[in-house]
Amino acid sequence: MKSHSSKANKETPTQQKKIKKVMKEFKEGDLKSSHGEKVKDRDQAIAIAMNEAGISRKSPSKSIHKKKVT
Repeated sequence: MKSHSSKANKETPTQQKKIKKVMKEFKEGDLKSSHGEKVKDRDQAIAIAMNEAGISRKSPSKSIHKKKVT
């Protein structure tokens, strides 16, 4: 029986390395926000990691698209 992962691995190896690096900085207490303050919130660290890796948290299917009315 084949098990399906709930999270598909959508990041490239380069993006995975960047995320790993940023999260390691967060765990060591060295990650700083754009204002120079230490990041204490895990969600903020994840957002920074994904931003630096060039990944959007929103999936394409959930983004809002306006339909063109003709």
